[in-house]
Amino acid sequence: MSVAVGPAAKTFKMEESYAAINQLYQERGWTDGLPIVPPTADAVAAVLGYTDRSPREVVAVLPPRQGEATIERLAINTVMAGAKPEYFPVIVAAIEALADPAFNLDSIQATTHPVAPILIVNGPIARELGINSGYNAFGQGFRANVTIGRAVRLILMNLGGGLPGTGDRATQGSPAKIAYCVAENEEANPWEPLHVEAGFPMETSTVTVNGCEGPHNIQDHYSYTGLGVLKVIAGSMGQAGSNNLLGAGTPLLSLGPEHAATIARDGYSKQQVKEFLFEHARYPLRLLGEEYRHYLVERRKIAGADDTLVPIVKKPEDILIIVAGGAGKHSCWQPTFGDQTRPARRVISRKDGTPLARVRDLVP
Repeated sequence: MSVAVGPAAKTFKMEESYAAINQLYQERGWTDGLPIVPPTADAVAAVLGYTDRSPREVVAVLPPRQGEATIERLAINTVMAGAKPEYFPVIVAAIEALADPAFNLDSIQATTHPVAPILIVNGPIARELGINSGYNAFGQGFRANVTIGRAVRLILMNLGGGLPGTGDRATQGSPAKIAYCVAENEEANPWEPLHVEAGFPMETSTVTVNGCEGPHNIQDHYSYTGLGVLKVIAGSMGQAGSNNLLGAGTPLLSLGPEHAATIARDGYSKQQVKEFLFEHARYPLRLLGEEYRHYLVERRKIAGADDTLVPIVKKPEDILIIVAGGAGKHSCWQPTFGDQTRPARRVISRKDGTPLARVRDLVP
């Protein structure tokens, strides 16, 4: 191993072993705790082959360090994460979305809350790259999901300065801070997928980011009606201790295909699901301690009566819904950072903004 490149694009020569290079990167705080793939000049060049943008182009300035995320620096961290070069357009689109002011990356990076950006990939490119949307969609075993998510985390650490205990002040953190990337299971979705709901054509590929906690399981093996399933989901989402209870926001409901099919079979549209959850995913104010109740009443400007039921969103449209996973009567929901962050979305595109039909079209 003769040449290694630092995560901020400083080149230095090394005649060291793989273990020695990893030790150096660990000592300098350039890793997420896992071994990295040494970002050699050749490896970085292979990643840059999957973009038509200049290596020096600044994609975003990432807080709290205000590091310049150039195309080259993004490529370096992509190699370090073990991602294939063809994953790079998804990673670039994700960083562009995270830099959207609506997402409020500065607060997401620095808070004590265990929030992490989830990447939701829609469209043909998700299938082209093999981003998992089925069994174990939020888990291990799929290189695209894990390494795309990990590349984004390394970028947020190495360029944005989200380092544990300094830039990142998460009290306990979350495994979602290592890698948090999923594709929507569009084939199993009985409604329109997330990007189509947002106004994009089915054939356009997008990355949506949302500041979420890790998945909270919703198990319902017993309900056989859509209403029954929705009642269990509402009971799961209307919980104390969630930032959504404090200030609303945009929580994510990730429906398993079986639950989605049961709900849709009984005539519920996606909008009607959102309306049901807005009305029923609430928490009784009387069950909270006096101090918490007082703060909640002051912050949310709600009635302080014992029969008050506190909603987790301000309006039905604030609930995001996707379908993900394989067979089995499980779903999950992901609380968010509250009303201090909003989802952001970017099209996976060429430099001129033209939507990319296939990643392989970038390669001559």
